[in-house]
Amino acid sequence: MALINVSHPEEFILLGFADRPWLELPLFVILLITYPMAMMGNIAIILVSRLDPRLHRPMYFFLTNLSFLDMCYTTSIVPQMLVNLGSSKKTISYMGCTVQLYFFHMMGGTECLLLALMSLDRYMAICKPLHYSLIMNQRICVLLVSIVWLSGMICALSEATVTSQLPLCGLNKLDHFLCEIAVLIKIACGKKNANELTLFVVCIFISAVPFCLILASYACIGHAMLKIKSSEGRRKAFGTCSSHLIVVLLFYGPAISMYIQSPSSITRDQPKFMALFYGVVTPSLNPFIYTLRNKDAKGALGNLVKRIFSSR
Repeated sequence: MALINVSHPEEFILLGFADRPWLELPLFVILLITYPMAMMGNIAIILVSRLDPRLHRPMYFFLTNLSFLDMCYTTSIVPQMLVNLGSSKKTISYMGCTVQLYFFHMMGGTECLLLALMSLDRYMAICKPLHYSLIMNQRICVLLVSIVWLSGMICALSEATVTSQLPLCGLNKLDHFLCEIAVLIKIACGKKNANELTLFVVCIFISAVPFCLILASYACIGHAMLKIKSSEGRRKAFGTCSSHLIVVLLFYGPAISMYIQSPSSITRDQPKFMALFYGVVTPSLNPFIYTLRNKDAKGALGNLVKRIFSSR
């Protein structure tokens, strides 16, 4: 199936916050600060996880993948946003829009699945400690992560391919600051039932199912923690999964809060702020959450900084 629709325009105009031009300069400054922070924070997580032998464990292997994913996630939208916010011509080519559409949704879907996999890892570590090292060996971890990335790629490709077939009838104004499937479906003409059904099915598989798995994992973890008699043991068990739990709440909380509202109460700017939150805020916060709440990661990061400065 061809990925380019013959009725597509040569470029799209991204309206963004065109009705609120006073937001553009503060947003440009915020992105200019948070984007390098997100990149440096996630690179630091990857470096310490690879260089420190104490962190050569499944949890940090998954965390390395999450950090790499967050770097790709934020890179899929922020550079284009900075270019558009810094110029009067707020456009993106059709091919650029298709590529952004694919990578943005691939990273979002993969993160949903990866967070579920990380909750499974915490479940195994707390509820099945004697079998943990046997089950979560390196080969199994690599296989599971490969399945997660491949699933995210396939789901995003199916969404992007079906969406790109929609006739746009010459319409090229997107009420957003990035190319998103829901926005393109909204401006398309003709029948959209197949696209909406595909989007619904993919969303169920890529977000609802992993969220249910996360809830089930933490229900089992909570039950196991109640059986631990010593307060020190419960504190240690909670400490191993608290960082991941915070990241899960940050990732799913805003989406759930928006979708439990009635469609009529959702403002036109809410999806824009939601995309900003997932593409900029969470990738910036995740490294700090994992390092500040994890003694091993904090210690490894401190050692890395000492080694860098002592080698000068």
